[in-house]
Amino acid sequence: MAYRYDHPDNLVSLIEDSVEKFGDNPLFGAKNAAGQYEWVTYAEVGRRVDNLRGGLARLGIGKDDAVGIIANNRAEWAICAFAAYGLGARYIPMYEKELPKVWKYIIKDANVRVLFVATPEIFEQVKGFMAETPGLEKVLLIGGQDEDSMPGLEGIGEAHPTAAIHPSPHDIAVLIYTSGTTGDPKGVLLSHGNFTTNFLAGGALYPDLGPHSRSLCILPWAHSFGQTGELYNLIHLGGSMGFMGDVTTLAEDMGKVRPTLLVAVPRVFNKIYDGLWAKMNETGGLVKKLFVMGVDSARKRRELAKKGQSGFLTDLKFKLADKIVFSKIRARFGGRLKYAITGSATMNVEIGHFFADIGIPVFDCYGLTETTPAVSMNCPAAHRPGSVGRPLDQVRVEIDRLFLEENADDGEIIVYGPNVMQGYHNKPDATRQVMTTDGGFRTGDRGRLDEDGYLFITGRIKEQYKLENGKYVFPAAIEEEIRLLPWVENAMIYGEGRPYNVCIIVPDFEVLGKYARENRLPEDPQRLVADDRIQKMIGEEIAAFLKGKFGGYEIPKKFLWVTENFSLENGTLTQTMKLKRRSVMEQYRDRLRALYD
Repeated sequence: MAYRYDHPDNLVSLIEDSVEKFGDNPLFGAKNAAGQYEWVTYAEVGRRVDNLRGGLARLGIGKDDAVGIIANNRAEWAICAFAAYGLGARYIPMYEKELPKVWKYIIKDANVRVLFVATPEIFEQVKGFMAETPGLEKVLLIGGQDEDSMPGLEGIGEAHPTAAIHPSPHDIAVLIYTSGTTGDPKGVLLSHGNFTTNFLAGGALYPDLGPHSRSLCILPWAHSFGQTGELYNLIHLGGSMGFMGDVTTLAEDMGKVRPTLLVAVPRVFNKIYDGLWAKMNETGGLVKKLFVMGVDSARKRRELAKKGQSGFLTDLKFKLADKIVFSKIRARFGGRLKYAITGSATMNVEIGHFFADIGIPVFDCYGLTETTPAVSMNCPAAHRPGSVGRPLDQVRVEIDRLFLEENADDGEIIVYGPNVMQGYHNKPDATRQVMTTDGGFRTGDRGRLDEDGYLFITGRIKEQYKLENGKYVFPAAIEEEIRLLPWVENAMIYGEGRPYNVCIIVPDFEVLGKYARENRLPEDPQRLVADDRIQKMIGEEIAAFLKGKFGGYEIPKKFLWVTENFSLENGTLTQTMKLKRRSVMEQYRDRLRALYD
């Protein structure tokens, strides 16, 4: 199938065009030693890209060679990427918080020749296994100063300039390695055209974005969502990006960067929403009454608007709450945030309404690494809460019901378009399993299209299972709802082939600790989770919260209470914070099965 590739049709033209048009604009902002943001311009970044490209050329890097990086988001991440693209090379991003054995696997599988690393510790770890990765010729420290450093290589390139080549839209730009929840990571081959068509189609849905746009970088660029939706999209528009320190400094960084756009996941907003309600409950008094009045009046305004009506008293109450309470919430986001784009899970409709009501609409989108990533997006001109929007320009979605139960109104989502990957690196069998004969990608997700073309996600085929009674369960949707409760930090549903569902619960010990102090209960986490009163209280709240949203057979009947949260460090979460169910099961299998005894 022939697709249209608009300009720019490659990532080299992208950076060159933007450096020429927006040279004096700020591009990247990072905190200095005093905690203040310092910004570098497009022109400064462009010069460093040119110099590093020359240095990589002196190392013999050329078309289809692999250049790797182990680093979090930073200006050098993008400089290394664009320098590699300008030589026709492939870019292989890896996470700083990753097991060395995973780095080793990716470096060998992608045949990385030159590798940039963020810290001396990572430098030494990689040096330690270089004998096992014979293709790796050079490791360079991003912040160093000697010949084995990125600045050293830039100096060499400045003395030996090399003109950029402009790859074809079909040339491979990036290998993004999936999380490997069911085996070795798979290298997803993404072309220049995959990326450019995706950010051009997505950006067209937000016509008011431009050189004034600014984001606070929360998502890792090593994943396609952060790369496409933020890095390339904002560079194309002439916008700027400030780097978040870490999650503990999110609120502080938001105030300093003052973003107009956030590219995030729903859990960020879920946490903020929970925190706001916890703060209101703790503060009480007039502030809480105004907050509740504002939330209630916003809901009534929406209901009246659907009928084409308005209410003077309702509007007055909302305006009062907005002036006194909601404006302060917006100020915590920096005071300029216009909207957010979220992916990886569907936003809770109630929470989505709340943020829209206070002036920060959140638009759900849907995609996968293999689709670079966006398949469908909500936007200001076409927004249906609960859905993940309509397919992008040139992207087509089909629903395959062939292998699912009879009378289902949903099926497997198959995606066609210029955003679909070129395949899995070195894995032809795995590629054949997910690609249809006519070029479609089988997502493994279940969904349905409504009469207006909006896509709704209904489950994950690989995660779904049947209970003993033959009823299907889609655990992720139930878990997302349970995590909205203030008492709960994390949750995992289990019940395949069993008479009912059970659930692992990781309580939020910060919230629970306050409750324990107020009620003279033991504050030690181990004693808290073992306390019958705590278990009964949270269990009853979960049941009440899920009632009416899920079938009675889906609501967990028993709980396993644990103190250790799911994390990257203990191997239960992927780099994109998705649950590794197999790893969790390995850790808790016996205790879960004991719940059925």
